[in-house]
Amino acid sequence: MINAILTRLAAAAAAAMLGGCTSMLLPPNVTPVVAPTTSMAEAERKLASVAAQRAAIEAQFAASEQECYTRFFVNSCLGKARERRRSALAYQKAIDVEAQHFRRKYAADERDREVARAVAQFEAEQAQVAAEQASAPVAAAPEKMPKPGRPTLQERRAERDARLAERARREREQAPARAAREKELEQKRRDSVQRQQEIADTIAERDANKAPPAEARPAGANPVKK
Repeated sequence: MINAILTRLAAAAAAAMLGGCTSMLLPPNVTPVVAPTTSMAEAERKLASVAAQRAAIEAQFAASEQECYTRFFVNSCLGKARERRRSALAYQKAIDVEAQHFRRKYAADERDREVARAVAQFEAEQAQVAAEQASAPVAAAPEKMPKPGRPTLQERRAERDARLAERARREREQAPARAAREKELEQKRRDSVQRQQEIADTIAERDANKAPPAEARPAGANPVKK
């Protein structure tokens, strides 16, 4: 019941931020609190929803930019649109991080459960073999040694740890490339913001240089005849 209430509140907050409600804006450097994930199906639904919401947020921001250029206070309007976009994306990022964490933990727990089941089956088979050997007649021909069974729990865990270490090593190797891509994307974003500012300044300068309308001339003034 509590999870359902938190989920509805989270959805309402996301819709309010996407719709431009400034009272729901998230302060900078504050991580939103999202409802905890309880199943893999829910995690997958959240991740799919995050992708759709991010696309919708970007589309809304683009539309807000176009509208801002038609207003008198262009810079103020653009600043508010950017703040709404930042706040909405921060909330979606929090949902994404929580769902990804649940998915990784669930996969790790499932591997542990599989290892535990395999070890339990192996130990049961070994116990059955030992019982059969103990009940066999003394004069019976010696039986062959049982073939090596499945890896033990410790061996499977060591193999899993080795895979995780290898994955972490690859991620460290790829970190510089990811950082470079992120830096390039950030620079493109800054260039875009700068171009938008230049356009806004140009529009403001053009409007300021326009001649005043005829009704704004002083009373009694007559136009100069050529």
